[in-house]
Amino acid sequence: MPFPIAHAKTQSIVTMTARPTSNPGDAERWAALAARDRRADGTFVYAVRTTGVYCRPSCASRAARPENVAFYPGCAEAEAAGFRPCRRCRPNEPGLAERRSEAVARACRLIDSTETMPSLADLARAAGLSAYHFHRVFKAATGVTPKAYAAARRAEALAARLPGAATVTEALYGAGYNAASRFYEGGAGRLGMAPSAYRKGGIGIRMRFGVGNCALGAILVAATDAGVCAILLGDEPEPLVRDLQDRFPEAEIEGGDPAFEAWMARVIGLVEAPGGGLDLPLDIRGTAFQQRVWEALRRIPVGSTATYAEIARAIGAPTAMRAVAQACGANPLAVAIPCHRVVRSDGSLSGYRWGVARKRDLLAREAED
Repeated sequence: MPFPIAHAKTQSIVTMTARPTSNPGDAERWAALAARDRRADGTFVYAVRTTGVYCRPSCASRAARPENVAFYPGCAEAEAAGFRPCRRCRPNEPGLAERRSEAVARACRLIDSTETMPSLADLARAAGLSAYHFHRVFKAATGVTPKAYAAARRAEALAARLPGAATVTEALYGAGYNAASRFYEGGAGRLGMAPSAYRKGGIGIRMRFGVGNCALGAILVAATDAGVCAILLGDEPEPLVRDLQDRFPEAEIEGGDPAFEAWMARVIGLVEAPGGGLDLPLDIRGTAFQQRVWEALRRIPVGSTATYAEIARAIGAPTAMRAVAQACGANPLAVAIPCHRVVRSDGSLSGYRWGVARKRDLLAREAED
């Protein structure tokens, strides 16, 4: 957390005359108070002796004199010292970020549980917000609009139904499309191919690929007509090729032509200098949840990291840290979707699909850029 907590010592006698603490972390707390920084909410509270009230760091109330302020790790400690919660910022209730995350989570559950897309008004009502405000909050939290999220969920349901369906039409109606035309209007791209081809393991799809060496070992790059669909890293090229073939056993996978070799060179350049970005189209395939996670990963600034918990909160699913980690592990586009920028809550490097050593190397390269 950006604002470390220093636990105050418990006093044997409850008193309102406690002097301000002088712990090393107080400088950061004072900075948070001065900025009324919402990011500090939940990491500590401050109490004012002259009013007997304790507040969140972001409280908009009038600034107190420093000699009248004391810091506490949380509400329980402040109340044990005799202070009561501020009626303005309500520090003993869920914060704005938590309320918004829960509102988005309720909307997602509603979309997931219905066969037809609820109206924006219905979703906003369930979230307890106006339609305009809800739309902004949902997109800020998930990176997509409610309509786009619902479309991705239906495409995900279709992908799950296609392999066992007798016909494509049966799978389309089973996934919630009330007409095949509604899918072809915009949903086909979410599969990366026509549904009939997806149902048959990629049959009829042409996929170019190339293998080579880069600073991190062996690399495989594959692309469909839509864009780069795989960037895989490893120690040897053969397992990477098998990985691609297992994913699309019926696709027409062939070696790259000179034009594709130029693409591959640019991908290798991204691995060498991950801070430079990749100006190639991507063919990103995944479930609705995976795509929300991957979109959040792409918003992490170069040279920075985020925790699994922070990503979970960013997509409006604060309790889904394990699912976020699984989505990171399922990422087929190494470096282009920067799952190497996700770390544990203590800042340590956790598992990485292509090895922790490669993760450490990529972060070091970004720090040098």
